[in-house]
Amino acid sequence: MDPLALAAWSFPLLLLLIFLRLPIGLAMLALGLTGSWLVYGSLGPLLNQMKTIAYSQFSSHSLSIVPLFLLMGQFASLGGMSQALFKAGEAFLGHRKGGLAMAAIGACAGFGSICGSSLATAATMGQVALPELRRAGYGGGLASGALAAGGTLGILIPPSIVLVIYAVLTEQNIAKLFAAAFVPGLLAAFSYMLVIAIVVRLYPAWGGRRLEPMPWPQRMRAQRDVWPVVLIFVIVIGGIYTGIFTPTEGAAVGAVATGLLAWWKGGLGREKVLRAFEATASGTGMVFMIVLGAAAYNSFLALSLLPQELATWVGTLGLSPYAVLWAILAFYLVFGCVMDSLSMILLTIPIFFPMVSGLDFGLTPEQTAIWFGILVLIVVEVGLITPPVGMNLFVIQSMAPDIPIRDTYQGVIPFVISDLVRVAVLVAFPAITLFVLRF
Repeated sequence: MDPLALAAWSFPLLLLLIFLRLPIGLAMLALGLTGSWLVYGSLGPLLNQMKTIAYSQFSSHSLSIVPLFLLMGQFASLGGMSQALFKAGEAFLGHRKGGLAMAAIGACAGFGSICGSSLATAATMGQVALPELRRAGYGGGLASGALAAGGTLGILIPPSIVLVIYAVLTEQNIAKLFAAAFVPGLLAAFSYMLVIAIVVRLYPAWGGRRLEPMPWPQRMRAQRDVWPVVLIFVIVIGGIYTGIFTPTEGAAVGAVATGLLAWWKGGLGREKVLRAFEATASGTGMVFMIVLGAAAYNSFLALSLLPQELATWVGTLGLSPYAVLWAILAFYLVFGCVMDSLSMILLTIPIFFPMVSGLDFGLTPEQTAIWFGILVLIVVEVGLITPPVGMNLFVIQSMAPDIPIRDTYQGVIPFVISDLVRVAVLVAFPAITLFVLRF
């Protein structure tokens, strides 16, 4: 079979394997090796590739940041920091219309600043905030929808494991990507709060009851418990951006600081430390398996010359750069519903990034790469809350099986609309993402 046709047919076959519940890393590895074998026509070159592909991927020093940020998130989760973040938000917002749901969004943003995982943020904050929202009388759809959307802040606000992988794939500066993601992440958090404010005014019954305003001394005591989290974030991200730390050193400092904070607060005993290391090892193994599978599959695509042919074909269509960009973002929105963000990034960036790099948006090559990375990160995360198969929706649904899934779908739609508007704004005004790079 022609290599181009072989590569084209591999995409639907990959989706079929995913729907059959085969782990995506294994599916990409099997298709990549099989496709390379068929292109080479013999086992010799394939065996040589298998000998070197794992080492060439995992000898990258940049990937050492992945287990460190995963460990940081585990310490934060097991150390009870999510509860402190939610209580701090509740102290200032709980007496407002929809204030408790807004507090949950703020807590998700705070937890995301020391976690780096969307699903982990949704699961952790769901355990803390969902019972409180239901107890306050919030509608099931708004409660589950807000927490599912808030979970996406886990990788929108740095540090983000997905951005680390994107930086490795595109050879970009991790510190600059983290800095560029910060403002869009805050914009996402504030836009989610605005959505809640609008929804509870349109549908007052969904908003539950307001809490009694807390005295200011009590509010300040609630904030006192989250200042260490803020300090860790500032030290890690600020240290990376200013060059005091390398990204790996910053991740190590963050993991140690988060672990010490959890221990000092009394939430991290010997058993929880072992659980944190076990979960980190499991998560790292999963990430690295996907990285290995994507490397094998992308090597097969490179052999087939599909990325080059696709870029050439798009160039002959005479489309404007923004038309091509919107087509790519639409692709991510659709396939983000059925694939996790890391797999999507690893699978598609080697194809789409060269295509986008060759388009003229009036930006420098570095600015284009960073802007595109943030846009892709956002639209892939939108897929996590897009019905019918957004993974964050099912994470929250598993914690509240009494809430009909239809209500969860209905509750998350305003947040999806907010995300789409935000993507349009960031496409129209790249300076929102890039202005921090001037400092």
